[in-house]
Amino acid sequence: MWREKDARPISGWLIVFTLGPLFFFLIWGLVQSVKHSPPNPWAILGWILALAIDGFLLAGFIVVEPSEGKVVLLFGKYVGTIKNAGFWWMNPLCTKRSVSLRVRNFESGKLKVNDHDGNPIEIAAVVVWRVVETAEAMFNVDDYQNFVHVQSEAALRNLATSYPYDQHEEGQKALRSHTGEIAERLKAEIQDRLARAGVDVIEARISHLAYAPEIANAMLRRQQASAIIAARQKIVEGAVSMVEMALEQLAAKHVVQLDEERKASMVSNLLVVLCSDRDAQPIVNTGTIYQ
Repeated sequence: MWREKDARPISGWLIVFTLGPLFFFLIWGLVQSVKHSPPNPWAILGWILALAIDGFLLAGFIVVEPSEGKVVLLFGKYVGTIKNAGFWWMNPLCTKRSVSLRVRNFESGKLKVNDHDGNPIEIAAVVVWRVVETAEAMFNVDDYQNFVHVQSEAALRNLATSYPYDQHEEGQKALRSHTGEIAERLKAEIQDRLARAGVDVIEARISHLAYAPEIANAMLRRQQASAIIAARQKIVEGAVSMVEMALEQLAAKHVVQLDEERKASMVSNLLVVLCSDRDAQPIVNTGTIYQ
């Protein structure tokens, strides 16, 4: 496993002000040697050689932009990474590879997988990431960008199979109902897979979640039925509470004395009125409660 270390470049401006004037001086010396009569071939060769060395040294300049790293290699050996933006100089024999340190977005395609209950669903995610260890990104994996894409989709598939699409029991975690917890779990799983590539996952969230088209209509009807049942349960609970309250207050205030049969009849009528989908039609009883 490779670990990042700092390279030690020299300021490029120092080299410019050193080798630049020297370059022009060497040209002047070469011209003077050529003009000398008779010309000395060894002197001319020396000036040419010195000029070539100076020109070769001028090829070692490096420009590092903000949020960029330069990975420096010398004959295949890792020398270090330059992260400080600016104008630098290093050995011209070194190879420099650029690595972007900017924050990037990756949105996976719509993946078709089975959730924990075996229902086919479509799911996609957005991953926000950046490179923090340039040596690991360059040397531990073949292509760190492709590695991020493949491992993010693999983690998303694994997450989708670990949770059901909808919550069917009280306290059960589901993809649709616990988005915050699911996002944290997804981020942790992707980070665990990408740590070896020197990548830091800033955020990971599900961007698309739906049942697969072949079961979408059936699951929609199931959701509607579940919603209707839940609403009916609330209505019945409220109706029973109101009937109980009515009987208790009638008995406490001695408004009317009802036998068990009339109480049952009253309870039946009140439940029909309170639980009905339509407004009740009032009927005025002109006789007694027994007729």
